[in-house]
Amino acid sequence: MIGWEEGVLRIRLRARAVEGKANKSLLEYLAGELGLRPHQVGLMRGAHSREKLVEVELASLTEVVTRLDKPS
Repeated sequence: MIGWEEGVLRIRLRARAVEGKANKSLLEYLAGELGLRPHQVGLMRGAHSREKLVEVELASLTEVVTRLDKPS
């Protein structure tokens, strides 16, 4: 994870954008960082773009930010 820039979470992936591998890698990474199961994180928009909109099954955006900002 690179971090937050102007309210946007920036993440750098190693997976190549071939056959959805990068998208899958992103969702698995976020689920792990948030302590969620993979099916609780979904790609809403941006399957073929560098910018993604992700849906996370948590109570609030504040909870997402808190979980992502905690030390590993």
